[in-house]
Amino acid sequence: MPTTTLHEPDVTLELALDHGMTEEEYGWMCDALGRTPTFTELGIYSVMWSEHCSYKNSIAVIKTLPREGEALLVGAGEENAGLVDIGEGLACAFKIESHNHPSAVEPYQGAATGVGGIHRDIFTMGARPICALNSLRFGPLENPRVRYLVDGVVRGIGDYGNSFGVPTVGGEVYFDASYEGNPLVNAMSVGVVKAGETASAIATGVGNPVYIVGSATGRDGIHGATFASEEISEESESKRPSVQVGDPFTEKLLLEATLEAIREDLIVGIQDMGAAGITCSSCEMSAKGEHGMVLHIDRVPVRDSHMTPYEIMLSESQERMLIVTTPEKADALKAIFDKWDLNAEKIGEVTGDGRVRVFWHGDLVADVPADHLVLGGGAPVYHRETERPAYLDAAHAFDPGTIPDVTPETAGETLLQLLGAPNIASKRWVYEQYDTMVRTNTVAGPGPTDAAVVRIKGTNRGLAVKTDCNGRYVHLNPRKGGQIAVAEAARNVVCAGGRPVAITNCLNFGNPYKPEVYWVFKEAVGGMGDACRRLDTPVTGGNVSFYNEHPEGAVFPTPTIGMLGLIDDLDAHATTAAFQAAGDVIFLLTPAAWQHRDAIGGTEYLATVHDATAGDVPHLDLDEEAAVQEAMLALIRAGFVRSAHDVSDGGLAVALAEGVLFSGLGADVKLQARDQRLDGVLFGEAQSRIVFTAQADDGEMIMDTLVGRGVRAMPLGRVTDDGTLRLSVNNTSVIELTADTLRTPYETAIPTAMAG
Repeated sequence: MPTTTLHEPDVTLELALDHGMTEEEYGWMCDALGRTPTFTELGIYSVMWSEHCSYKNSIAVIKTLPREGEALLVGAGEENAGLVDIGEGLACAFKIESHNHPSAVEPYQGAATGVGGIHRDIFTMGARPICALNSLRFGPLENPRVRYLVDGVVRGIGDYGNSFGVPTVGGEVYFDASYEGNPLVNAMSVGVVKAGETASAIATGVGNPVYIVGSATGRDGIHGATFASEEISEESESKRPSVQVGDPFTEKLLLEATLEAIREDLIVGIQDMGAAGITCSSCEMSAKGEHGMVLHIDRVPVRDSHMTPYEIMLSESQERMLIVTTPEKADALKAIFDKWDLNAEKIGEVTGDGRVRVFWHGDLVADVPADHLVLGGGAPVYHRETERPAYLDAAHAFDPGTIPDVTPETAGETLLQLLGAPNIASKRWVYEQYDTMVRTNTVAGPGPTDAAVVRIKGTNRGLAVKTDCNGRYVHLNPRKGGQIAVAEAARNVVCAGGRPVAITNCLNFGNPYKPEVYWVFKEAVGGMGDACRRLDTPVTGGNVSFYNEHPEGAVFPTPTIGMLGLIDDLDAHATTAAFQAAGDVIFLLTPAAWQHRDAIGGTEYLATVHDATAGDVPHLDLDEEAAVQEAMLALIRAGFVRSAHDVSDGGLAVALAEGVLFSGLGADVKLQARDQRLDGVLFGEAQSRIVFTAQADDGEMIMDTLVGRGVRAMPLGRVTDDGTLRLSVNNTSVIELTADTLRTPYETAIPTAMAG
């Protein structure tokens, strides 16, 4: 039993409740220890059993996702990030995580440290980060507080990523009132490593020394994990110390030192100190290796000499790692970190008893069983109550007939209104604050492409990467919305010329203790699993972020998908969304059975023009989706496709307008539609559709290629050289707008709104 002269509060049930534990969990903790815990032990248990670290309310559901595949080199959740075989002796490590709560309180540092943390997850595995992406959600830009959050988050991402020297090549930004009090900030990192040169988050070898490396430890981020495991409230502002402070220049040094130490084979195990800091890394590494650790945390380099063991164990100060090495390699390890001007202090050693013992100036202040604290070990696992939300019946009862249809006279005005909607408008104001080209391997960054494309250095192969989710869809139909999130991310990768390989995910939901929220969560995850199985894109890992709520209710359920795809030949297969040449034929690739499924439920058109979030989600059939994606890849690989762009937010009219905007060329398009609402034909968002262009002479070969694939390619018109979008329906002109006219709302909407 720990005995110490250190003055710490006596642990009581009331104190445990203040730490976010339940009465039942307090009892389990006391039973496991056989006594009342010390204050430091209470801190350790409270962060390790928080939702953010233990996934106690989500792990049972997450385990239903497909987590195996030929390309996967490690199982989901086994390491700091997913690892996928990309051929030629290389592997790709990639992961996406949330930093929502910190960004709501302190947007600049919250977003910046989210970027830093996700990059560390990649390079602790021995992979060099080659690109970053993000997925952001905010309330309406009319709100000054929202504009403050947008400005801080975007600057935080840009400043950290630009200084660290990794390009931010893609992402998405959505605005909706549901996110007003609780923004979502999801950061993704992608890295490449030689197969067989990876590192693992494990502690083995009794007597092996344990080092803390990187920055000194401060009070920033203490209880960040528990802060992320509760709803945001008026009291959240007082928790500003829970937000970490990042230093990208130190992280750059840490990157180089870490990769050098891994290359020199000096590391037995290594883990980033993210959520819960030393506590999480020591317990998880020990549990994975079925070993233990003795830690002398008075040896930890600190920024404040008055820090207590409790604070040091729970601090989430950035740019730190925990490393296990061997006695004979310790001096060489320390020499590398000394060379890079970083701390490298031996703070303990590996033991064989499965316990983490924490000493403070010789006194034992904590003695806990490692496997009792971690995900998959003794951490609690809950199966929460579910109840189908009542709002779904009202939403699905929506009658489109109550909405006035557009007319040939108003269709053009409606298109301009949609192009000026922040969810569709150009995000140039955002991505121009990011360095998208550093390291010179960016083939296609933000802008006229459905997915970012990054060259695999030293080859003519590339990675196509995309973040995607439409939270409105998941809100209106959680199962179908989850399917669409995966399907659209894969479709975007296909449109860029890539073959979808695997996903990571960031599951952003409300309070899991609310049965309606948990029902939506289970259904959305089930939908993701449906799509991943059908599209053969297993889940490599990710992140769950619950408690995304504010006084007005929960955010739209937002299971963000990070999709990874492979492009075998960049020169031949990398594809843009911009029209390429006048005279090219414009085709619409659809399932063979597609018959103008142009419902307006759940669309951006309905939300923007009619201020309604209602109806069921756009049509999706996973077999049809798979057929369309396979057919598109076949056409690209056969060399027929000049440009490709999926039909999504804003429907077919917006997809065609973007082809004009991205290229400066025009389009002359003739649609035929019988007994259909005009707004559905133009702005409906039925899935599994791709607008692509090809040379006129290739039309017959395109049709031959598609025979027997369950799809069809309908010629819609031609690319023109006059920079004007002309669109008719049933031989009636409905849109005739120049590229300059289209560009004005598209390019000015967000800068104007941010200017207030």
